[in-house]
Amino acid sequence: MKNILLLLTLLISLQFSAVSAQTHIDVNGVTVPRKIEFQGKTLQLNGAGGRSKMWLEVYVQALYLSQLSQDPQFIIDSDTEMAIRIEITSSMVSSSKLTKAINAGFEKSAGAELENLRPRIEELKKFLSDAITEKDVFILAYNPMDQSINVTKNEVFKGKISGFDFKKALFGIWLSDKPVDETLRKHLLGI
Repeated sequence: MKNILLLLTLLISLQFSAVSAQTHIDVNGVTVPRKIEFQGKTLQLNGAGGRSKMWLEVYVQALYLSQLSQDPQFIIDSDTEMAIRIEITSSMVSSSKLTKAINAGFEKSAGAELENLRPRIEELKKFLSDAITEKDVFILAYNPMDQSINVTKNEVFKGKISGFDFKKALFGIWLSDKPVDETLRKHLLGI
Protein backbone atom coordinates (compact mmCIF):
# COMPACT_ATOMS: atom_id res chain seq x y z
CA MET A 1 0.00 0.00 0.00
CA LYS A 2 2.85 2.38 0.89
CA ASN A 3 4.53 1.69 -2.45
CA ILE A 4 1.30 2.38 -4.35
CA LEU A 5 0.83 5.72 -2.57
CA LEU A 6 4.46 6.64 -3.23
CA LEU A 7 4.12 5.75 -6.91
CA LEU A 8 0.85 7.68 -7.19
CA THR A 9 2.41 10.74 -5.54
CA LEU A 10 5.39 10.55 -7.89
CA LEU A 11 3.16 10.31 -10.98
CA ILE A 12 1.03 13.27 -9.89
CA SER A 13 4.15 15.33 -9.17
CA LEU A 14 5.58 14.57 -12.59
CA GLN A 15 2.32 15.54 -14.24
CA PHE A 16 2.19 18.92 -12.50
CA SER A 17 5.85 19.69 -13.24
CA ALA A 18 5.33 18.85 -16.92
CA VAL A 19 2.34 21.22 -17.08
CA SER A 20 4.13 24.08 -15.34
CA ALA A 21 7.20 23.63 -17.52
CA GLN A 22 5.29 24.14 -20.76
CA THR A 23 7.06 26.56 -23.04
CA HIS A 24 4.05 27.30 -25.23
CA ILE A 25 0.30 27.65 -24.99
CA ASP A 26 -2.36 27.07 -27.61
CA VAL A 27 -4.60 30.02 -28.49
CA ASN A 28 -7.25 29.27 -31.11
CA GLY A 29 -5.00 26.69 -32.75
CA VAL A 30 -1.89 28.91 -32.72
CA THR A 31 1.15 27.93 -30.69
CA VAL A 32 2.17 30.97 -28.64
CA PRO A 33 5.51 30.97 -26.77
CA ARG A 34 5.35 31.75 -23.06
CA LYS A 35 8.60 33.73 -23.29
CA ILE A 36 10.45 35.63 -25.97
CA GLU A 37 13.93 37.14 -25.97
CA PHE A 38 14.48 40.79 -26.81
CA GLN A 39 17.66 42.83 -26.37
CA GLY A 40 19.12 40.13 -24.12
CA LYS A 41 16.09 40.16 -21.82
CA THR A 42 13.41 37.54 -21.34
CA LEU A 43 9.89 38.86 -21.73
CA GLN A 44 7.04 36.82 -20.29
CA LEU A 45 3.63 36.24 -21.78
CA ASN A 46 1.13 38.52 -20.06
CA GLY A 47 -1.87 37.36 -22.08
CA ALA A 48 -3.01 36.31 -25.55
CA GLY A 49 -6.17 36.18 -27.60
CA GLY A 50 -7.64 36.14 -31.06
CA ARG A 51 -8.95 39.03 -33.14
CA SER A 52 -12.03 38.34 -35.24
CA LYS A 53 -13.67 40.40 -37.94
CA MET A 54 -17.06 39.45 -39.26
CA TRP A 55 -16.93 35.94 -37.73
CA LEU A 56 -13.48 35.29 -39.20
CA GLU A 57 -10.42 34.87 -37.00
CA VAL A 58 -7.77 37.15 -38.54
CA TYR A 59 -4.87 36.96 -36.09
CA VAL A 60 -3.74 35.79 -32.68
CA GLN A 61 -1.99 38.39 -30.60
CA ALA A 62 0.16 38.08 -27.49
CA LEU A 63 1.50 40.69 -25.08
CA TYR A 64 4.93 40.17 -23.51
CA LEU A 65 6.19 42.21 -20.58
CA SER A 66 9.28 42.37 -18.39
CA GLN A 67 6.93 42.90 -15.42
CA LEU A 68 3.51 41.21 -15.66
CA SER A 69 0.53 43.49 -15.11
CA GLN A 70 -3.24 43.66 -15.49
CA ASP A 71 -3.19 47.47 -15.40
CA PRO A 72 -3.48 48.73 -18.99
CA GLN A 73 -2.44 52.31 -18.20
CA PHE A 74 0.63 51.08 -16.31
CA ILE A 75 1.65 49.04 -19.36
CA ILE A 76 1.05 51.91 -21.79
CA ASP A 77 3.05 54.33 -19.60
CA SER A 78 5.84 51.88 -18.74
CA ASP A 79 9.29 52.66 -20.15
CA THR A 80 10.45 49.03 -19.99
CA GLU A 81 10.97 46.28 -22.56
CA MET A 82 7.72 44.89 -23.92
CA ALA A 83 6.44 43.36 -27.13
CA ILE A 84 3.34 42.55 -29.12
CA ARG A 85 3.40 39.34 -31.17
CA ILE A 86 0.84 38.99 -33.96
CA GLU A 87 0.42 35.76 -35.92
CA ILE A 88 -1.79 35.95 -39.00
CA THR A 89 -4.42 33.20 -39.03
CA SER A 90 -6.38 34.04 -42.17
CA SER A 91 -5.45 34.25 -45.83
CA MET A 92 -7.98 37.11 -46.01
CA VAL A 93 -5.48 39.43 -44.27
CA SER A 94 -3.46 41.56 -46.67
CA SER A 95 -0.89 44.26 -45.99
CA SER A 96 -3.39 46.93 -47.08
CA LYS A 97 -6.04 45.58 -44.68
CA LEU A 98 -3.50 45.35 -41.85
CA THR A 99 -2.23 48.89 -42.38
CA LYS A 100 -5.81 50.17 -42.63
CA ALA A 101 -6.59 48.50 -39.29
CA ILE A 102 -3.40 49.96 -37.74
CA ASN A 103 -4.45 53.40 -38.99
CA ALA A 104 -7.90 53.05 -37.41
CA GLY A 105 -6.30 51.85 -34.18
CA PHE A 106 -3.98 54.86 -34.02
CA GLU A 107 -6.92 57.21 -34.63
CA LYS A 108 -8.62 55.78 -31.52
CA SER A 109 -5.47 55.55 -29.42
CA ALA A 110 -3.50 58.70 -30.27
CA GLY A 111 -6.25 61.29 -29.98
CA ALA A 112 -4.84 64.83 -30.27
CA GLU A 113 -1.32 63.46 -30.88
CA LEU A 114 -2.33 61.75 -34.14
CA GLU A 115 -0.90 64.40 -36.48
CA ASN A 116 2.42 64.46 -34.60
CA LEU A 117 2.63 60.68 -34.99
CA ARG A 118 1.51 60.58 -38.65
CA PRO A 119 5.03 60.40 -40.23
CA ARG A 120 5.99 57.52 -37.91
CA ILE A 121 2.68 55.74 -38.54
CA GLU A 122 3.47 55.93 -42.26
CA GLU A 123 6.92 54.48 -41.52
CA LEU A 124 5.32 51.56 -39.65
CA LYS A 125 2.96 50.98 -42.57
CA LYS A 126 5.98 50.69 -44.90
CA PHE A 127 7.46 48.00 -42.64
CA LEU A 128 4.16 46.10 -42.91
CA SER A 129 3.75 46.58 -46.66
CA ASP A 130 5.22 43.25 -47.87
CA ALA A 131 2.79 40.55 -48.96
CA ILE A 132 1.20 38.85 -45.95
CA THR A 133 0.37 35.16 -45.78
CA GLU A 134 -1.22 32.95 -43.17
CA LYS A 135 1.22 32.06 -40.35
CA ASP A 136 3.31 35.23 -40.79
CA VAL A 137 4.49 36.47 -37.38
CA PHE A 138 5.09 40.13 -36.60
CA ILE A 139 6.79 41.29 -33.42
CA LEU A 140 6.57 44.94 -32.39
CA ALA A 141 9.04 45.26 -29.51
CA TYR A 142 9.79 48.34 -27.46
CA ASN A 143 13.39 49.11 -26.53
CA PRO A 144 13.65 51.65 -23.68
CA MET A 145 17.38 52.19 -24.31
CA ASP A 146 16.68 54.25 -27.43
CA GLN A 147 12.90 54.53 -26.96
CA SER A 148 12.09 52.78 -30.21
CA ILE A 149 9.73 50.15 -31.56
CA ASN A 150 11.62 47.37 -33.37
CA VAL A 151 9.57 45.71 -36.10
CA THR A 152 10.28 42.15 -37.24
CA LYS A 153 8.42 39.89 -39.61
CA ASN A 154 9.15 36.17 -39.45
CA GLU A 155 12.32 36.92 -37.45
CA VAL A 156 13.61 39.37 -40.09
CA PHE A 157 14.27 42.88 -38.79
CA LYS A 158 12.28 45.41 -40.86
CA GLY A 159 13.27 48.60 -39.05
CA LYS A 160 12.60 50.73 -36.01
CA ILE A 161 10.50 53.73 -35.17
CA SER A 162 11.58 56.14 -32.47
CA GLY A 163 9.62 57.83 -29.76
CA PHE A 164 8.11 56.98 -26.40
CA ASP A 165 4.96 58.81 -27.53
CA PHE A 166 4.74 56.42 -30.51
CA LYS A 167 5.17 53.42 -28.22
CA LYS A 168 2.35 54.62 -25.97
CA ALA A 169 -0.02 55.15 -28.89
CA LEU A 170 0.93 51.80 -30.47
CA PHE A 171 0.28 49.76 -27.33
CA GLY A 172 -2.80 51.91 -26.73
CA ILE A 173 -4.34 50.48 -29.90
CA TRP A 174 -5.04 47.29 -27.97
CA LEU A 175 -4.86 48.46 -24.33
CA SER A 176 -6.36 51.96 -24.13
CA ASP A 177 -9.84 52.81 -22.85
CA LYS A 178 -10.94 52.72 -26.52
CA PRO A 179 -9.26 49.54 -27.79
CA VAL A 180 -9.87 48.06 -31.23
CA ASP A 181 -11.32 44.97 -29.52
CA GLU A 182 -12.48 44.91 -25.88
CA THR A 183 -12.39 41.10 -25.62
CA LEU A 184 -8.85 40.97 -27.01
CA ARG A 185 -7.83 43.68 -24.53
CA LYS A 186 -9.04 41.51 -21.65
CA HIS A 187 -7.16 38.50 -22.98
CA LEU A 188 -3.92 40.51 -23.36
CA LEU A 189 -4.29 41.69 -19.76
CA GLY A 190 -4.90 38.14 -18.57
CA ILE A 191 -8.31 39.09 -17.18
